Amino acid sequence: MKQLERLRKFSVSDFFDFRGNNTSLRTEILAGITTFLATMYIIIVNPMIISNTGMSFSGVLTATVLVSAFSSIMMGIYAKNPIVLAPGMGINTFFAYSLVIGMNVKWEVALGVVFWSGVIFLILSILNIRNAIVNAIPTSQKQAVAVGIGLFIAINGFIESGFIVSHPDTVLGPPAVNPLTITFLVGLIITAILLVKQIKGALILGIAITTIISIPIGRWYYDATLSGNPFSTVVSWQGFWAKPDFSLFFSLDLIGSLKFSLLPAMFSFIFVDMIDSLSTFIGVAEASGLKDKNGKPRNLKQSLIVDAISSLMSGLFGTSSGSSYIESATGIAQGGRTGMTAVVAGLLFLPFMFFSPLLSIVPSVATAPALIVVGIFMITPILKINWLDYEEAIPAFLSIILIPLTFSINQGISWGLLSWTILKLFVGKAREITPMLIILDFFAIIVLIIE
Repeated sequence: MKQLERLRKFSVSDFFDFRGNNTSLRTEILAGITTFLATMYIIIVNPMIISNTGMSFSGVLTATVLVSAFSSIMMGIYAKNPIVLAPGMGINTFFAYSLVIGMNVKWEVALGVVFWSGVIFLILSILNIRNAIVNAIPTSQKQAVAVGIGLFIAINGFIESGFIVSHPDTVLGPPAVNPLTITFLVGLIITAILLVKQIKGALILGIAITTIISIPIGRWYYDATLSGNPFSTVVSWQGFWAKPDFSLFFSLDLIGSLKFSLLPAMFSFIFVDMIDSLSTFIGVAEASGLKDKNGKPRNLKQSLIVDAISSLMSGLFGTSSGSSYIESATGIAQGGRTGMTAVVAGLLFLPFMFFSPLLSIVPSVATAPALIVVGIFMITPILKINWLDYEEAIPAFLSIILIPLTFSINQGISWGLLSWTILKLFVGKAREITPMLIILDFFAIIVLIIE
């Protein structure tokens, strides 16, 4: 009877504290949809990468959907943060090309490595060791990482839209004016106008309108193959329904993955995932103000535990490690402030176990304007960095500039931490260098060597 009474009194608004977070159910739902639209590419991209190991494409797709859905819902309900999780980009490449193909490790064993790295990750999170890591990172570096990630997201938006292309002389350059770039610019202007007018659901509306005006590309005019990636620029119909494939479930090799020779690979999974997750939490918190009373990312321990469980789950289901997605900032920019945003996004993943072909309708040129707007949102912490203090400014600048230029958050934060430590050491401020920071520097060097 007491349980029934509790269910009657249960309120979504009270559970997620909409009033305390100055939000509403409508805003959270719109934010969840926006975040999903920004992250849904992983449903197709992850299987494309992982299937190069010989694993079933459809099996990896099913695993990707379930890991993304369950992890995001767990983040929303347990950690109550608007952060979406899914198999991490970069980690999946390491899994496929370095571990399985490069080291000639069977994919079943590689999944076991993912599982055990998740177990270790979980222990570190429960023991609050990762909290100590966050505390050891200098404030200016946290702010710089947020800015660097913002630029990284924006540049990805420009590249996906075809507005920035490779150039033989300058590496990157502008494209010739064409229907694709014009469509992108129209979409960006429309999205910007909607935001300036403070229209609810501006990012979703921008994505929807840009998708509609993208329909003629490749059909009525313009050769979409000129973009170099026509499938990301064309609104296409590839079917409606696809059967889920559970063939990879629990196919990991738990014993074979415990070989001593695989410990470096396991360490790489743990550290790369840890840095990715921490930089996401820190970057989002710095840009959005989602912090606790001590100025740390809100509900950090719970969020890190969910992140660890996501990796563990990935090994069991049949994909590379799950990780927190920086694209969650799109939903936060839309007004998402609670775990309801993550729950909505997580639920939206589930239907695509059956309807994954529908994702081809929304091309990347339609989501590119939203990514650029999020980049603007993410760079606001740059105002908090003391640019007249070169001890802080130089490491911060290295993090900011290297994250987008190297296309690696790990590179940016690693060089930022190392340069901060070296400068403090040589200007006689070694007392500011904590033991945990020295450990982070050591790991940063290993990451630089690995990458």
